[in-house]
Amino acid sequence: MKKSLLSVLLLSLLLVLGNERRTAAQDDRILVNVVLVQLNVAVTDRKGNYISGLKPEDFSITEDNIPEKIATFEEGNEPTRRLVLSGPDGKLVPQQITQPAASTDSGSGSDSITLPSGPFTLGSNVYILFDTSNYMYRGFVFAQDAIADFVRSLEGVSRVAFYSYSRDLSRAVPLTGERSTILRGVRSTVAGDDAALYNCLLLTVKDAAQLTGRKAIVVFSNGPDNASLVPPEDVAELAQSTGTIIYMISTRDAQAEPVSSAVFERMSKATGGKAYFAKSWKDEKDAFASIREDLAHLYSLSYYPQPNPNRGWRTITVKLVGENAKKYRIRTRDGYRVLKPAQIATTAGPALTSGASSR
Repeated sequence: MKKSLLSVLLLSLLLVLGNERRTAAQDDRILVNVVLVQLNVAVTDRKGNYISGLKPEDFSITEDNIPEKIATFEEGNEPTRRLVLSGPDGKLVPQQITQPAASTDSGSGSDSITLPSGPFTLGSNVYILFDTSNYMYRGFVFAQDAIADFVRSLEGVSRVAFYSYSRDLSRAVPLTGERSTILRGVRSTVAGDDAALYNCLLLTVKDAAQLTGRKAIVVFSNGPDNASLVPPEDVAELAQSTGTIIYMISTRDAQAEPVSSAVFERMSKATGGKAYFAKSWKDEKDAFASIREDLAHLYSLSYYPQPNPNRGWRTITVKLVGENAKKYRIRTRDGYRVLKPAQIATTAGPALTSGASSR
């Protein structure tokens, strides 16, 4: 009887230890921090026409001269596709993504590349940041009309957010798929106070940083920044590191100041976006139409970085291979700085976050 009882106790102890080991192994898997680098790539010919129909094998990506393997691929408004190694020749085969993959399926017989769990979003997410400072007294209604037309025309975009800024940021309408809600937010804005563009743009980038997938910020500014606490270089670096495209639309009032126009050009270019300087309300609408076309034709590629000891700035190079390399041109961001989640959360600093408002 004593031997039987002792055997039961030993068996129970072994089961408990086994469960603890399995739990520890599961915890280890959960704690692994895998970074998925997202790239948005525009491909055009020499005349500026967008090129469609390219395949993942048409692109070559290196990070600090280390070759990278494409994990997901998306063209324009088409569904995102995950790429997996399949067959004896080890070719990449696309699989359409319907939901984020929580883990690698080790029993599938292929070397799967899966997406991380979390707020993965299919399609594009667009933040509109509207200047409601005292620079906007003239032409305010025309700017609202241009933004409203832009919102109505967006196709293939999952969600849109509408923010406005003067000295503080107003998150008037958070990300939503309801276009009517965005339009009401646009019409409810009023102008006044100084312009803290870089402060508010940094906060908007931080909001976008919580998302994976394609994300873009479209800024409409009618004048220079005269109230920010942070430099534009900090904004551009965070946008680069989080894969957020910035498009800048500015009027001639901002273009009249060379420093502002140069900053707008550098910031948009660094993130893979564009800067536009509108001389009339018609030019404003044309700029929004150009951004809509750009979003509709971007290639979105992602990859899990290969082992890299560099914990600072990493240079990304995207090239076309074969005959396409000579015929077409590429526009995308040129790198990113390795950031930890805590760095993203505290980038703005207490002085900036305490002055922001939302509604």
